[in-house]
Order: sequence, then structure tokens, then C-alpha cells
Amino acid sequence: MRHDVTFPLYVEVDQIYNLACPASPVHYQSDPVQTTKTSVHGAINMLGLAKRCRATIFQASTSEVYGDPEVHPQTESYWGRVNPIGLRACYDEGKRCAETLFFDYHRQHGLAIKVGRIFNTYGPHMHPNDGRVVSNFIVQALQGQDITIYGDGTQTRSFCYVSDLIEAFVRFMNTDRAITGPINLGNPGEYTMLELAETVLRLTGSRSRLIFQPLPADDPRQRRPDITVARSVLDWQPTVPLEDGLKETIAYFRSVLDQKGE
Repeated sequence: MRHDVTFPLYVEVDQIYNLACPASPVHYQSDPVQTTKTSVHGAINMLGLAKRCRATIFQASTSEVYGDPEVHPQTESYWGRVNPIGLRACYDEGKRCAETLFFDYHRQHGLAIKVGRIFNTYGPHMHPNDGRVVSNFIVQALQGQDITIYGDGTQTRSFCYVSDLIEAFVRFMNTDRAITGPINLGNPGEYTMLELAETVLRLTGSRSRLIFQPLPADDPRQRRPDITVARSVLDWQPTVPLEDGLKETIAYFRSVLDQKGE
């Protein structure tokens, strides 16, 4: 079924995973009004569906609710540092507002909610033009293009392989209904953009050059989840090392690019 969550949906369900929203800055900034609608109207419509069906609903929130953080690593108790009128605000504030709606539905209507704050995730089946750093670096390396690093490359991110993340989703959804979150879901390993680029070059055998571009507005300098809550409440932590996940992701992109070249 294909459906736009900014419009109501009428189905009978037991569980709802609300993952609807572009997560790449390139894509969510291309239509910022629609991005905000997807997060806010979409949340309202999915919460209404959950209320009618008495379903448990999972919200795919984001580490972007922390903005450019002053606290490192980020814990769930940190309220964040977000520019409400910047280029990233359609996504950051949209997701923050969605969290507000989820908790208000929980308090006002007794709805069973699960709010997970997802940190950078990667793996096979990403779109080659996804626009996020892992797919960008891999595609550029495989095609022999210059690898574009924004800023000086010292900003950090944490990368969680997709299978680890899905395992967290399912565990969280099936915990006691009193456990609402928010819970950080991500890999606490922290890497600079330079470290990631050099790892991709080594694993692909590429001779691409590194080039540097200005840092985009409001781009976070540091990002690493504190997953103490996920470990204790969900008995979960990532198991796939970055290099192993990158090898699988590189193999996927290599096959996609080979097919396009046929």
C-alpha cells in the first residue's frame, strides 16, 4: 500500500512503526514545508489511527532533536540546542514537535507509545543519491570521483548498521507498554569524517582524492549516543563493527553501480 501520511489512513492494525520522513538534508531541505507536514501532520494522523485501533505506535525520532549539542555524548535527558529558523529546522523541529504530540497523546489518551531517537544508520539498500555521508563516500569512491568532505573533517558521527537498528526497534516495540522512551538507538562508536573517508578508500581500493567544502549551516560538530538506557531497558547494543558493515554496504553499492553500467 502506498500512502501519504499527511492524509488520514484507515486500516486495522495492532502495531504502527512511524518511519515516514526523508532523513537526508539534501532531500528534506528540497521541500521543507512538506518535510514539516510529514513529521507533524503525519504524527497526528498515525496517532489518531493508533488511538482508534488501540495499537502500540513507534515513533522514529532522531538524534537531530539534540541539534548541535553542548553535551557529549548525548543522553535522553538533554533538551538539545536547535536553531528553530535554520535550514535544518524543518526536520529537527518537525521531529521535536512529533515527540511532543506522542507524549501528549500518551498522557491525554493513555496511548501506548515508543519513541526511539535514531542516530546515523547505514547499510545495503540505501539510495545511491541518498545524500548522507556513508552513501556519498562509497559511491564517490567506487566511481573514482573526488570524495567531498564538508568542513575540516574533524566533526564526528556514530554509525549503526541497519540490522542492529531493526533489532532495537522490535525489542522496544515489544517491551512493557509503560516503557515509552525516548531511548537513544545508535552505535556509540565515534568517528571523524576523515576517519570514515580513509576507511572507505581502504576498503574500496579507490584512489579518489579528498576535497574539502564549507561546512553547511547548523551542521553538528559532534554526535555520539549514550545508550545506557537501551542497554538496561532493552538489553540491546550494536554488534556489527563499522568495517564489517561498510564491507556489506560497499558490496551492495558495487552491484547497483555495475547494473547501472550495463
